[in-house]
Parts: sequence; structure tokens; C-alpha cells
Amino acid sequence: MSVNVFFAAPADLWPEYANHLPEALREAGVAADIRLEATDPATVDYIVYAPASPVQDLTPFTRAKLVQNLWAGVERIVGNPTLTMPLARMVDPGLTEGMVEYVTGHVLRYHLGIDAHLSRQDGVWRNSVLPPLARERSVAVLGLGALGAAAAETLAGLNFRVLGWSRRQKHIAGVECHSGEDGLQQVLSRAEIVVLLLPSTPDTANTLNAARLALLPTGARIINPGRGPLIDDNALLGALDSGHIAHATLDVFRTEPLPADHPYWAHPKVTVTPHIAADTRAVTASRVVAENIRRGIAGEPFLHLVDRRTGY
Repeated sequence: MSVNVFFAAPADLWPEYANHLPEALREAGVAADIRLEATDPATVDYIVYAPASPVQDLTPFTRAKLVQNLWAGVERIVGNPTLTMPLARMVDPGLTEGMVEYVTGHVLRYHLGIDAHLSRQDGVWRNSVLPPLARERSVAVLGLGALGAAAAETLAGLNFRVLGWSRRQKHIAGVECHSGEDGLQQVLSRAEIVVLLLPSTPDTANTLNAARLALLPTGARIINPGRGPLIDDNALLGALDSGHIAHATLDVFRTEPLPADHPYWAHPKVTVTPHIAADTRAVTASRVVAENIRRGIAGEPFLHLVDRRTGY
């Protein structure tokens, strides 16, 4: 039996998937007709979706069994009132690997004091203080979903003292896990480096506000490859200017591209990267899509379903 799959994403995204998605479906044993236009929405069985899609009204897709998001974040679709069918977020092994590499690289950059050496290539040999060993450095990972857990495990494997925080209590080998407001305060008060990997929801907006930034030890550093709204920008700028926060590496922002006149660009204590920490990889993401469609055909539970109440 063949199923109808609607690739409801911007047209310029299809070339990345044109070979990988059909191949992944064949490997999964799924016979599928992939459509780039939904001329007859009522015949569509599965929707492969990117939030930047021109398709915003999902009402006509009365037969669709699943909307499979191509992004890890679902904040731009989860509140769509026309979304009546199940929604799955993308948990892509390639995206996870990329995020772990980004987080690990910047944690090590801060831990080893690389920036100071790069800024002093001036012919002067300076005696500098050796950095502590990783086992003497506390790193906090806020958000212990698929991405956060993988990053925390990798950092723990390098012997960092990893503190993890999530809304619900988690248990990860080698990671000291906390939850709740008291747990967040405990984690922040000990964190020399903070990594933000929480989803973007009303509850996580401004997770790092002025009060919580003040909990961090003086000289702490922040890495945000998660979502822009997790940080109160004005509060962070104030903490950087006062010297309480030593530096921040930011990959995501409330407005993207980051406006040319935004204070982050010129701030000497901010590193801006252009949303490159991790991206969905078509070759691995296609296998996730194919597996969920296979599960739908077989009557098995879908993977990575979104809880509408929590927004992730």
C-alpha cells in the first residue's frame, strides 16, 4: 500500500531531501508518493513540515495522521490552532552530533582560556596561570532533553563537573541532575560555565534574567545555542558591563538575522555565531521521517511526539 507524503517546507529546502528522503523511505519498506504541492489535501497521509512553510492552515488535511517537524524546535507550529493531528519534533542524530561538538568546543575554549592567547599574538612571551583540570571546573547544562543530555554526557566524559537542570527530574550517569526553582538556584550558584539548551516556551522565556544572572559566580561564562528568548538581553548586557559575567557566546537571538546595530555585535565580551551550532541534516533526518511513517503504517507509537501542554 502506498501512502501520500506532503513535503510542506520552503521550496529551497527540497533539493537537500530530494535524494535522501525517497531512499530512506525505500530502506524503511515504505511505498510513498512524495508531493511538493498539496493539490488535494484530503488525500495526504503524512506531512513533513518546516515552520517556515507557506502552509499555515492545516484544516484541509483531514486524513493526515502526523505532522513531522523538520526542526528540533516546535514553538512556531505547536500553537497553530489548525493543528489537530499529532505533531512530532525532529530528534536527528546528525543535529545532536553537531550540537555536542559546538557545545564541547566552546566549553573547552572557555576552560582553556583560548581567547586570551588568540588576542595576544604580539611577540611577548607571558607567564600565564595554568587552567584547572576539567574535574575542577563546574559546567551547568540547562535543559536535559535529547540535545542537553548528549552534551552533558560528553562533558562528563571529559571529566567536567557537570550540573544538569530540567523541569522534570532526570537521571544521567555522571551528571548531577536537579529540577525545580530551588534546583535551578543551586545549579546557577555553582556554575562557572552555563550552557542553555532549553526549549522556547512561555515558561522558559528569560530563564537567565537579572536575578538569576546574579546567582552565578563572578566571572562565569555563558553559551547559548538553544533559543534566543532564554536570555533577558538587557540583563545580560548589564551583567557583562559590570564584570559579573566574563563573556557570552550566543548563537541564537530573538530576531534573526541579528540586526547590524544590535549591541551584541560590538560588545567586547560577546561572541556572536550566526545560528550555526546545529542544523537538521537531511541524510539522518530523512531516516527519522521514514521511521515515523513506517510506524504509522504499522500502527506503532510515533517517536518524539510533542506534548501540547508543555510546548515541546
